[in-house]
Amino acid sequence: MEIEKLIARINELYHKSQAEGLSDEELKEQKSLRAEYVANIRANLKSQLDNIDIVEKDGSITHLKKD
Repeated sequence: MEIEKLIARINELYHKSQAEGLSDEELKEQKSLRAEYVANIRANLKSQLDNIDIVEKDGSITHLKKD
């Protein structure tokens, strides 16, 4: 699911839960969407960290990505 749509649906379910409560099916959907969102954030962070290189004082380059 596209991240913007994912966030919109999570927010929609949150607001509904505050206003009137959620059915069991909606609670399962909310839990699943939140897990998908967290997995997406972790994957993006890992991708960013894998692309970082450190330039040491001696001029050598250390790659942070573990092969």
